[in-house]
Amino acid sequence: MSKSLRSVLGAQLRELRRSRGLTQEGLAEELGVTPRYLAGIERGERNLTLDSVDALADQLGVEPLSLLNPMRA
Repeated sequence: MSKSLRSVLGAQLRELRRSRGLTQEGLAEELGVTPRYLAGIERGERNLTLDSVDALADQLGVEPLSLLNPMRA
């Protein structure tokens, strides 16, 4: 069974955050969201719109599709 896109997005975001040596609190501050909201995204609990994924990718300096690519998760 394949992972949901929310789970893939969460895993990709967690991997990216960790690779940058950031805590959830640190990345949340950079993104202008609460740590609780960021944690929900990482756990695959938040259902982001495509516009939100696009904005998140832009803030992170990555391609939007890289956050949704299950081959990397």
